[in-house]
Amino acid sequence: MRIEDEIQSTKFEDNYQKVVINIAYTEGWLNNLIRPYFEKYNLTNQQFNILRILRGQYPKPATVNLLKERMIDKMSDASRIVDRLVQKELVSRCTNTKDRRAVDVRISEKGLDILAKMDVEFKTKDFLKTSLTPQEAATLSDLLDKLRG
Repeated sequence: MRIEDEIQSTKFEDNYQKVVINIAYTEGWLNNLIRPYFEKYNLTNQQFNILRILRGQYPKPATVNLLKERMIDKMSDASRIVDRLVQKELVSRCTNTKDRRAVDVRISEKGLDILAKMDVEFKTKDFLKTSLTPQEAATLSDLLDKLRG
């Protein structure tokens, strides 16, 4: 559906304003679409993001600074998110052997198990393949890369 229909407005300053509104609206739409998959496992989008980063590092640990650098939402408080994941026993935390001021974070077996289950249940392409061809998805991704410079 067109953004004009979704927000019931056709008054945009120009196409640049329209694209910003469209991207922001689409982010909310996507988050609402995938939220139930995260909620099933008592996770937030940011917690899921950290678990995926840690799985990519596995079996090596990651520092909180590395997590901050790689997170999708740069405004997230990575330390607080890690605290919640530790409470859920999805990650462990220990002092870095090379720099005692740094903290290492490693995904636990429980965290790996949850991601494995989610991998089976949750395929991003399942949400998008009815609206976009693989080529259109690639083009859209390239355009978004170009937008960010």
